[in-house]
Amino acid sequence: MTGVLVLEDGRIFKGVGRGAEGVQTGEVVFNTSMTGYQEILTDPSYHRQIVTMTVSHIGNTGINPDDIESRKVWVAGFVVRSLSPIVSNWREQGSLDAYLRAQNVIALSDVATRALVRHIRSKGVMRAAIAHGDAANDTDTLLDMARNSFDMSGANLVDDVTCDEPYHWTETSDSQWYRAHKNHADGPLIVAYDFGIKHNILRMMSDRGLRVTVVPAHTRPDEVLALNPAGIFLSNGPGDPSAVTYAIENVRDLLGRVPIFGICLGHQILALALGGKTEKMRFGHRGGNQPVKNLLTGRVEISAHNHGFTVSPNSDLNGAEVTHINLNDNTVEGLRHLELGAFSVQYHPEASPGPHDSLYLFDEFVQRVKNIMMNNAQ
Repeated sequence: MTGVLVLEDGRIFKGVGRGAEGVQTGEVVFNTSMTGYQEILTDPSYHRQIVTMTVSHIGNTGINPDDIESRKVWVAGFVVRSLSPIVSNWREQGSLDAYLRAQNVIALSDVATRALVRHIRSKGVMRAAIAHGDAANDTDTLLDMARNSFDMSGANLVDDVTCDEPYHWTETSDSQWYRAHKNHADGPLIVAYDFGIKHNILRMMSDRGLRVTVVPAHTRPDEVLALNPAGIFLSNGPGDPSAVTYAIENVRDLLGRVPIFGICLGHQILALALGGKTEKMRFGHRGGNQPVKNLLTGRVEISAHNHGFTVSPNSDLNGAEVTHINLNDNTVEGLRHLELGAFSVQYHPEASPGPHDSLYLFDEFVQRVKNIMMNNAQ
């Protein structure tokens, strides 16, 4: 055993060190997805978190450049039960272990992940130190590091992951995987706030004929409106939504100007801008198999999630209504404000690599944008 995970409550999980050597701290969480480990690793919403996969076998399809969701790996550490020694896939261009080393990410395999996940479900997410190499032998020091590491509550991590400058996004999905693409050269312009945005969200908008300009999280409302957008998108991202105070104020100033669509952190920021509250969950929702009920249609959608905070159920949302709930715990999964033209969901309809039950939300955004444009033209 050449690696170890030490939780702040003193629980120790040993394993085989993989990826980079060294020590890192973060909040330990778990993901129940059976596929998509590369998308998970590169999701900025996992910044400062040590991700444990519940599926027992990881890495057999290797790594490829098409499935990354951002510019780098963001997880603070990666924990699995079994890391495949064999890589076999027609798109693979390297092994997961080599990729983690190249990205300077510490990982552990051969960990009793079932026991770890049961512990987190019982005690709640907690801080930890993950080590690979000589540092793994000093568990007392690692325990001190875990207990003295930062707390996710009150943490603004958006500043770490947002882009430095605005940019235009034009890439669409690979048509063999998804759909025929529309010409978006003269389509409606969407300004997307980058709180930690994922590539597949941008592809979903480009696929539907929208032009997309991505702007840094600190971009002022007057700068956004100067671009004359037909709609505004609020992206996913890491950390405590209540700590991103400038984003809440900016969205509050933009409400009612053009249609707004938010996902994950963007959903929480919209709720806060409407006057609601958010709270930290015991162990969050992370995985591609979460059941969500659409209260407007009565249909149940299987959806992808990655969040540790939620909109408080007793929030005063000043006229907004809850549109979706999670069937596992009845937490708020979606809301809309018809008068202000804003709606959002807590989960991830872009869901790379899936499921795709909720892709209709992007079509709904496009329709809202076009309806406003038609009304303004009359």
